[in-house]
Amino acid sequence: MPIHNELAPLILTVVAQIPYGKVASYGQVARLAGLAKHARLVGYVLKHLDASSEIPWHRVVNHSGKIRTQSSAQGQNLQCELLTQEGIVVENNRVNLKHYAWQF
Repeated sequence: MPIHNELAPLILTVVAQIPYGKVASYGQVARLAGLAKHARLVGYVLKHLDASSEIPWHRVVNHSGKIRTQSSAQGQNLQCELLTQEGIVVENNRVNLKHYAWQF
């Protein structure tokens, strides 16, 4: 998997720039990283991010605003919790991109 190791810093640099209270799609992150059409790679890199990382992975959603459905140890959706703490409204595991999308 050396290609992922080489491209991960490009992806993580973009994700680190997503402002507090805003979200970006996997595809948007890929395009901004110079990796158009590699949205799945963005997901792969974020999925394998170290738990202690300060990269705001939770600010990345799919193209329609849907969030991950993975639950925390307490049974809560961690991504939903983190987005809500930033003032982002999540309804039915979805974020309103018209309101919360990062306009770069």
